[in-house]
Amino acid sequence: MTGPALGRLPDAARERLPADAERLLRYARHETPTGDTARLDALAGVLVADGRSAGFRGGRVPTADRAAGDAVLLDLPGRGPRAGRDPALLLAHHDTVHAVGAVPVRRDGDVVHGPGTYDMKAGIVVALAAAALLRDLRLDHRPVRLLITPDEEVGSPASAGLVRDAAAAAGYVLGLEAPGAHGGLKTARRGSTRLRLHVTGVAAHAAVDPDAGVSATDELVDQLLAARRYLDRHPTVLANVGTVVGGTRTNVVAAHARADLGLRFVTADAERAVLRRLTAPEPVRDGADVRAEVLSRRPPWEPGSASAALLEAVAAAGVRVGQEVTGAPAPGAADTNLTGAAGVPTLDGFGPLGGGAHAATEHVRLPSVADRAALLAAVLHAV
Repeated sequence: MTGPALGRLPDAARERLPADAERLLRYARHETPTGDTARLDALAGVLVADGRSAGFRGGRVPTADRAAGDAVLLDLPGRGPRAGRDPALLLAHHDTVHAVGAVPVRRDGDVVHGPGTYDMKAGIVVALAAAALLRDLRLDHRPVRLLITPDEEVGSPASAGLVRDAAAAAGYVLGLEAPGAHGGLKTARRGSTRLRLHVTGVAAHAAVDPDAGVSATDELVDQLLAARRYLDRHPTVLANVGTVVGGTRTNVVAAHARADLGLRFVTADAERAVLRRLTAPEPVRDGADVRAEVLSRRPPWEPGSASAALLEAVAAAGVRVGQEVTGAPAPGAADTNLTGAAGVPTLDGFGPLGGGAHAATEHVRLPSVADRAALLAAVLHAV
């Protein structure tokens, strides 16, 4: 069914907003820092139950690392003439960056504050609301697959395979992350790699026998300076030394040191060149051992015709529910990097408006939850 039912989507989404606001508050109170398996799996169970109430089938599925927690994989059967099409894949995650108790959950009028509200539990609420709207208004739609991962905030090392497998069978992919500037969708993303440099030296007394030692911390400093000089030749690459750890005491030559680097790439060519160099470090001093470990990697999702065509179709669906849809590349990485880089038509940013991602000010504006639910339902119906 289409026609008049499609026109009722905005009002129907607003009517269910009180229930969706309570759902978001409930999810935010289920705090889920990345790596806290028990908390993540507890919320995963709630998401499965809520998904089934919205018409989905499926449940929890293991990731490549049990310590990461389970993912949630749900399928909504298609309806009407579109039922035989390849599924639309919706991507979300339920882990957050906040320590338990660090950010209070509260509602101030039309704003919900709390950990993971904006990034990105509100996006999950949008997906479930859109499915319920399609069911309640009896709108035809293609099949929908919803994948919710537990380790997105650290690069999805345990769930990347699930994302790739789901995308291989998808007609297109929509990410439920927060939107870009001014509410626009995301049409491309920088690639993101987390790289760890390990240095092993030789311990010795720093005063009595310093020449017998090889300082791992000195070697690490030199390695980071060499990396910085090399990266100067790649001005589009963003690099951040996030953590540095090494040594034990000031009177002991350090035997071990390490540093974690965050790297962001606009293009696959820059990614290949930089990773080829930084993953094969050469020791500066005799007796030091240096090796690089890739902790996680998301390839660059570069702008392309597949995403441009999908954006055009999504914008046309948006007009039918009274919304103007725009899009632009985004600097941050997400699970949609994996699908966009693979050439699957992909857009991200279907989550609601708000702000404060990864900060104590994280919040979501509730009216936009209804707007996004109506838009997503219209897209799943029409595209």
